[in-house]
Amino acid sequence: MAAVMNIAGIESMTIDTILRSIVAVRASIPDDAFTANALGTSREGSGVVIRDNGLVLTIGYLITEAEEVWLTDHNGRVVPAHALAYDQESGFGLAQALAPLGLPAVAFGDAARATAGDPVVLADGIGQAVSAHIVTKQEFAGYWEYLLDEAIFTAPAHPSWGGAALIGQDGRLLGIGSLRLQMSRAGEIADINMVVPIDLLPPILDDLLTRGQVARPPRPWLGAFSAESNGEVVVMSVAEGSPAAEAGLRQGDIISDVRDREVDGLADFYRKLWQNPAGAEIPLRVVRDGRETWLRVKSADRNSFLKKPQLQ
Repeated sequence: MAAVMNIAGIESMTIDTILRSIVAVRASIPDDAFTANALGTSREGSGVVIRDNGLVLTIGYLITEAEEVWLTDHNGRVVPAHALAYDQESGFGLAQALAPLGLPAVAFGDAARATAGDPVVLADGIGQAVSAHIVTKQEFAGYWEYLLDEAIFTAPAHPSWGGAALIGQDGRLLGIGSLRLQMSRAGEIADINMVVPIDLLPPILDDLLTRGQVARPPRPWLGAFSAESNGEVVVMSVAEGSPAAEAGLRQGDIISDVRDREVDGLADFYRKLWQNPAGAEIPLRVVRDGRETWLRVKSADRNSFLKKPQLQ
């Protein structure tokens, strides 16, 4: 492991200190949870200690609707935790250890200053660290109504990326692993990781700690899982019981307009959608089997469909 970290030129924290502060995260979700079918009822990944009191930053999908969360350190010690918050916009999740972890906090880096080609390390909570580099930083639109203005993409990919810590050359935290994707370059396919940049956390951290959510109006949510194909937004599926399902949106529909404004790709669709308040009825022009039709979708606050963390 030490050799892996030395390749990245990490100096300010030792390899042992960094790896100790990255823990395994295991969550149990009720069978009747809204996300149970899509994300499973038993979820495993990683998280990184960001405060000495045992506050752990992870990727939110691991702990969404969790009724139990357990943290395991590198010595195999298991500590119960509380799912404190999940921010839909950034994708970050916070868990608070309910017993002392005794692990030092990893300091935040400056993801905005990181550039393509920079050496980094992506490390998980079970002792696996991958020496990698930043491939690019660019916009990312996820099929689940999710958008980052500037995500970090790294290669080679980590085999257990969910909640893994992206560490920069200065030994500071640059982001949290979210996805494993494939990238095509010069006719070759390579596996890469998408990482949520840490810079998104400080502006919202106090709200997440005190309120469990960010103090701003929620975005409207449809419950449509969509992909972009040649600039068109194609519906892959809709969540059962969601606003999209209630309005009759179907698999294969092409969403061409939002309120008489033409949609230019998935990111543009989300930005036009989010100009409305949650709960607003949103007209969508849909192309279905070559014919155009209008659907009126009464949007919702996505959080209203999710089980809330129990107060500890």
